[in-house]
Amino acid sequence: MKRLSVLCSLLLVAAALGTELPLATPCDEEACKLPDCRCSSTNIPGGLRARDTPQFVTVTFDDGINVINIETYREVLYGRSNSNRCPAGATFYVSHEYTNYQLVNELYNRGFEIALHSISHRTPQAFWADATYQNLVQEIGDQKRQMAHFASIPASAIKGVRIPFLQMSGNTSFQVMADFDLLYDCTWPTTALTNPGLWPYTLHHESIQDCIIPPCPTASIPGPWVLPMISWRDLNNFPCSMVDGCFFTPDRTDEEGWFKFILTNFERHYLGNRAPFGFFVHEWFISSNPAIKRAFVRFMDIINNLNDVFMVNSAEVIDWVKNPVPIDRYRQQQCKFTMPSICRPSFCGPLTGTHNQASEDILFVLLILLLAVYGRISWKST
Repeated sequence: MKRLSVLCSLLLVAAALGTELPLATPCDEEACKLPDCRCSSTNIPGGLRARDTPQFVTVTFDDGINVINIETYREVLYGRSNSNRCPAGATFYVSHEYTNYQLVNELYNRGFEIALHSISHRTPQAFWADATYQNLVQEIGDQKRQMAHFASIPASAIKGVRIPFLQMSGNTSFQVMADFDLLYDCTWPTTALTNPGLWPYTLHHESIQDCIIPPCPTASIPGPWVLPMISWRDLNNFPCSMVDGCFFTPDRTDEEGWFKFILTNFERHYLGNRAPFGFFVHEWFISSNPAIKRAFVRFMDIINNLNDVFMVNSAEVIDWVKNPVPIDRYRQQQCKFTMPSICRPSFCGPLTGTHNQASEDILFVLLILLLAVYGRISWKST
């Protein structure tokens, strides 16, 4: 089986190297039709009016899943439901290093989406910009198989990708996604198409999305969808793709200020064309800032009780765009169901490697020092 897997990878690489991708041309909406093709556009799918369109909220977390950050996820996410009584979703873009696959399996069994964030998450950022097809087969294609195996998740349930550092590799990453049957990418930020926001689209044709972190795709690559990372605006109106990347923000101890800051960015979508609103963040930012965590929880409490807002897994947004229905029909749909899987320690790990034991020891010491410093700062501020 292992030899067969390696052979398949080599065949895919050979095919990719031997095929020159056609340049994307401007999109013809008459030829590009749902469910498989959509032009890049701020128009609401299906021609719906904004007031009839579900407002989707996608909460996402990046990097490894471990015994430390799982406590935050259990505290703020578990047990949440939307107003239609379906479980609230969230998407985890998981990298391999320091990941506990039993905990990944726990998140999956709770109905959350597990997506790919590379095996190595290596530096420098330039590696990802210049990555070859074979590099990305090893980092993304192989990770899909790795994740399915060690976390005991059906490979068909692994649908999304976010490249480290939000650094795309031009056409190459989308070519790998197409070849490994991955549904969507959520790596590409937009700062120009935020009000109204850019809805998800396919790469059959030329994209109108601004290229913030080049190289961006230029070829026609049917298959993968783009789930744009619609930027927030900070207090000085500067764009930020990740919540923890916003510069001019309320003080991190100001719960009310942060609550209003989140709502302001949400309302740009909700009162506009209802393009999906993304809360893209790293767990450490939530857990190390209690006031921000409380503001985040208050925000989720509100949207989970609104009849036209739905906190969902990212892949569910693509599913809706493929077959757009108004709010009343969406509320009548059956809730998604995840068939639980078992992930025993003998099968799923925890995995350890002697090559990084020293790194783990250093990381632990740094974490203790960070907590000590943070505690001292918090004590002085009170």
